[in-house]
Amino acid sequence: MPSIDENRRTWDRDYDWAREGDEWSDAWGGVESQWYGTIYPRIQAFLPVPTILEIAPGHGRWTTFLKDLCRTLVVVDLSDRCVEACKRRFAQSPHLVYHVNDGRSLDMLDDSSIDFACSFDSLVHADRDALESYIGQLSRKLTPEGVGFFHHSNVGAFVDCETGELTGSVRNLHWRSEDVSAASFAAMCGEAEMRCISQELVNWGTDFASDVFSVFVHAGSCRANQNLVVENLDFMDEAARLSALSALYSRGDELAAGAGEPVREFAARQGEIEALRAEIAMMRRTRAWRMGVCYWKVRDLVKESLRRGH
Repeated sequence: MPSIDENRRTWDRDYDWAREGDEWSDAWGGVESQWYGTIYPRIQAFLPVPTILEIAPGHGRWTTFLKDLCRTLVVVDLSDRCVEACKRRFAQSPHLVYHVNDGRSLDMLDDSSIDFACSFDSLVHADRDALESYIGQLSRKLTPEGVGFFHHSNVGAFVDCETGELTGSVRNLHWRSEDVSAASFAAMCGEAEMRCISQELVNWGTDFASDVFSVFVHAGSCRANQNLVVENLDFMDEAARLSALSALYSRGDELAAGAGEPVREFAARQGEIEALRAEIAMMRRTRAWRMGVCYWKVRDLVKESLRRGH
């Protein structure tokens, strides 16, 4: 199970960040496709706001979009390397505030100062202790009508409570926490006087609901209602559709950036299509082609005459 020390070691030292984390969006056809097609539609109802908190931004894959949706964006990560990368990348954005933390603390933030707290594609690697700490502190750091949106693990739902082992054919392929689930996250919120108002269980490159998108608020918020839990096992189909669309409407630089197999395949197919068009153009200039066209025209005229009884 990923611990805080393992996460720090992985993202500070072991991972090379050659593509700044953009490679994790390849299945969607690129970062912009994943943001506008998958993430933003799920959070747009809560934005823009004065102050956003982003936890575990990596090298700023989503920061680049969030920064334009607030007056202040607070970035918190346990990796010095990631925070320094974000400082360099967003040096021209003075409204960003950066903090390196211990993987669970938000003590550097003022109480009731955050309107929207989010983390996507990062806290899936966080264990229960880390999430419990973040939720407990957000109960103080969020404004009264503030909203939290966390992408976290659901693999804990498939662990046998007696043996501690994954059940059946379930495999933890993407380094998800095995002590966190949709139910345990909702319970953590309740213990902190917060309330989950929606949880979407998704299959992230798996055939079972390995991940969860949870939206949570203060128990006394006007948004607070009964938790709506939905299992979406078509989530990767959504990614595939977005990838195909991104190939149609890309700016052209995604190929050089290594945008993903569907985009490259589309480009290859375009070459084949152009070759076929050239071959057809040559055939149209031949006598055989003209004779064939005349034949089909005469046949259609005969059929039409017979139909009318002439």
